[in-house]
Amino acid sequence: MPINTIEWKNDCVRIIDQTKLPLKLEYLDCREVKSIWKAIKELKVRGAPAIGIAGALGVVLGMKDCPGGDINAFKRKLEQVIKYLASSRPTAVNLFWALERMKKCDKKSLLKEALKILEEDKAVCRKMADYGSGLIQDGDTCLTVCNAGALATADYGTALGVFYRAKEEGKSFKVYSCETRPLLQGARLTSWELKEHNVDVTLIADNTAGYLMKEGKIDKVFAGADRIAANGDTANKIGTFNLAILSHYHKIPFYIVAPVSTFDLKLKSGKGIPIEHRKPREVIHLQSKKVAHSRVKVYNPAFDVTPDKFIRAFVTEKGLIKPPFDKNIPNVIS
Repeated sequence: MPINTIEWKNDCVRIIDQTKLPLKLEYLDCREVKSIWKAIKELKVRGAPAIGIAGALGVVLGMKDCPGGDINAFKRKLEQVIKYLASSRPTAVNLFWALERMKKCDKKSLLKEALKILEEDKAVCRKMADYGSGLIQDGDTCLTVCNAGALATADYGTALGVFYRAKEEGKSFKVYSCETRPLLQGARLTSWELKEHNVDVTLIADNTAGYLMKEGKIDKVFAGADRIAANGDTANKIGTFNLAILSHYHKIPFYIVAPVSTFDLKLKSGKGIPIEHRKPREVIHLQSKKVAHSRVKVYNPAFDVTPDKFIRAFVTEKGLIKPPFDKNIPNVIS
């Protein structure tokens, strides 16, 4: 991206307010830990790696007025700040991974560690792109869901990073982007990103994907992830499971692109992944316009879990991980 999704600037955390895209490119300067918590909760910053970075930088803000001289007082305050930030969103494990790293810091190393997490993400995304671009051939048509691009990371992307690298390598391919209801991350963010990068992108309604596959118009599917269990079960934006089943039926390779920090080896399967449920308003309204009865009951999980058997391979910064996942995931990432 020619612009930074998230950065430390002038002693604050500057993020792109993703709720305003694509109509406005607007920045939000977070100067206290509460503003970071709110930005994560309200999806002003989103995407598992970006949430992890935001959480780490949020710790810096939360600890800025805490002297480091009294070690016990410092540790108590640090635990409090980390617990508070961890309460913002439950599914993306990258947040908890980053907070665990921050928990090991002293006063002097907090900012250094947070910036290290940010810079590592940039390098990790490019390594994943290198491995993933090899899966794309000239003439391919790919499908993606939600937004796993530069807006979801420090600046390059996971699933969309694969497309960016393939484009840089001169490959000719097309991408279909699912709109991704209810908050339209595919329509608002992914289609915007891909257009900005001059990638041939076509936006579709979520319920069009099966028809495209039936017509033989999709060669591969690439998606990101928010948490991956030890056996390969993967939580990602709601609707990913649908695409995985459709891909399996139509014998289309389905790939997950995610860094090692997204794997949670403490969970044996996807049954243990906490699924965030969000407010009814997100479904009742389409952006600011009401499209349903205000008192209708709403079921609004933000994520679903795709069983490992529907996934062809994982693209990580350490290379491709192929089945059997229960053996190969621990071997590759540990």
